[in-house]
Amino acid sequence: MRSYRWRPAVGAAAAVALLAGGAAHAQLDAAKSTIVAVSRQMNVPVQGSFTKFDAQIDFDPGKPAGGTAKITVDTASYDLGDQTYNDSVRGPEWFDAKSFPQATFVSTAIAPTGTNQYSVSGKLTIKGHTQTVAVPVVLTQQGGTQTFDGTLPIHRLAFEIGTGEWKDTSIVADEVLIKFHIVVAHK
Repeated sequence: MRSYRWRPAVGAAAAVALLAGGAAHAQLDAAKSTIVAVSRQMNVPVQGSFTKFDAQIDFDPGKPAGGTAKITVDTASYDLGDQTYNDSVRGPEWFDAKSFPQATFVSTAIAPTGTNQYSVSGKLTIKGHTQTVAVPVVLTQQGGTQTFDGTLPIHRLAFEIGTGEWKDTSIVADEVLIKFHIVVAHK
């Protein structure tokens, strides 16, 4: 008998796609930053969060093309709010955290799309599978702090997240939304 409480369809993670960061390697404010993944299990939204991640960001809004971002997510840190589900998500059918302890996003291009809005293209790698993605990012700047917000839709099966009996997209949808709120401060 299988439990139908959402299993991180989240290939995501990491994905997280992110972003664009702060001008001279800004410092991540982990306490204010979040990366969550939202999937649908039996058509009901289920959200989990990654509790351990790092971001190396260099971004000057005056020179967006020169910006870079690298986000590294600890796949074993995915938290669904229940230890049994968290343990399952770390297993081989989902994140396989023992074999693939990290998911990464590395930017390849950043382009402005509007006032304080950017498209950040890059390579998202989860569970050893790499996909080219582009994520819309909104920048809010206050003093020496930059905040990057965005949502990246991904397809979990492209990353082999949810294999075996969990490949059935009528139970856990293929699309997963990676939502991020990344706060960085300039030194």
